[in-house]
Amino acid sequence: MEKIIRKDILEMIHSAKSGHPGGALSAVEIMSALYFSDVFRYDVNDSAMENRDRFILSKGHAAPVLYAVLGNAGFFDKKHFKTLRKFGSILQGHPHAKHLNGCDMSAGSLGQGLSIAVGKALALRMKNIDANVYCLVGDGELQEGQIWEATMSAAQLKLDNLCLIVDYNGIQLDGNVADIKDVYPLKEKFESFNFNVIEVDGHNKEELIKAYKMFKANVGKPTAIIAKTVKGKGVSFMENNANWHGLAPNDEELKLALKEIEGGLK
Repeated sequence: MEKIIRKDILEMIHSAKSGHPGGALSAVEIMSALYFSDVFRYDVNDSAMENRDRFILSKGHAAPVLYAVLGNAGFFDKKHFKTLRKFGSILQGHPHAKHLNGCDMSAGSLGQGLSIAVGKALALRMKNIDANVYCLVGDGELQEGQIWEATMSAAQLKLDNLCLIVDYNGIQLDGNVADIKDVYPLKEKFESFNFNVIEVDGHNKEELIKAYKMFKANVGKPTAIIAKTVKGKGVSFMENNANWHGLAPNDEELKLALKEIEGGLK
């Protein structure tokens, strides 16, 4: 499934001639482990069911990974992949919840998603609804102050139905996170904010599923899963290369990328 998702991500970005492959490819296993296991509760035929789990993509520019997952899960016809970023499409450059089945938040400015996730988690608890909220952020996004305000609120409110996932690939738009505004050490930071912290290999699906289940068993505090990943994972010339943060592959680059990925599919 992960190779199919990567293929879909690259083809839709190539079709749009714009998009963000690097951070979408780094989050593939994070998303696949969540949606294609027994972790995440959802129903493609009733995406508004009250006791469903909620997913918030705070790093909204990585929308193609969400679209690839939702499409392959059956929330909409995969024919829409070819319409990414086109006028009138349900698949905009950032997710638009009003028009996209299975989408719980419209994304835009970085740093906002965790605040919304905190609000959703609190609302679920106040309504006594047994459901969890998962929020995926980028490591460069952690440079936003609003993230830490939301983190304080989540801990103060003891939101043990909230799971923050950090796509820790080490690279943002302009280069290495460590060189621009270092967020290290993450584990110690989140522990100091009174989070339950789990560190995993973000490309190991079994580790991710185990971490998600540890979150569900945790009581009394929110959880942060720090997933160490590789920007552009799965395509050798995109991996650990900041240039591929927001660059669409041309025809030849797409062929090379798909050849690498489809070798595994065969």
